[in-house]
Amino acid sequence: MASDDAPKSASRDGDAPIARAVTINRPRAELYAYWRDFAKLATFMENVERIEVIDEKRSHWVVKAPAGSTVEWDAIVTEDDPGALIAWVSGDGADVPNSGRVEFRDAGQRGTVVTATIDYDPPAGIVGKVIAKLFQREPAIQARRDLRRFKQLMETGEIATGARNRREHEERDA
Repeated sequence: MASDDAPKSASRDGDAPIARAVTINRPRAELYAYWRDFAKLATFMENVERIEVIDEKRSHWVVKAPAGSTVEWDAIVTEDDPGALIAWVSGDGADVPNSGRVEFRDAGQRGTVVTATIDYDPPAGIVGKVIAKLFQREPAIQARRDLRRFKQLMETGEIATGARNRREHEERDA
């Protein structure tokens, strides 16, 4: 599978963490710096409504969930190795308890391999996972899509969308 398809790099068995990776043709330090500015993450993370940076270690996330609802949590940075790694855990009272890490590794002349690993506890357990998948809001699906959008943004300065094509189809079918 091509690297821009954000291949699965770890299996999802039960409650095992989800890991996705993509190779981006940009320097590691540049990609890390963009990601570390948490307020910018909403520019490519499709379901993130907003991220409010509280301080260097904490941020408040508001994310779209199935059926038009939102979920919120405070994320706390637990490890920060400039240019290489950012790890976090959600604070007490999170709607969706989660933790994870984003790693940046040199890929020679191809750029940087960015790997996002996410572990989460969805509301309503397995039922919540099934509903989230039906609405395409499940983190395994979103991680792949978000990494692909991050790659597009970092390599081209924009994110390709099908918005015009959808609108044209809707107008033609009306």
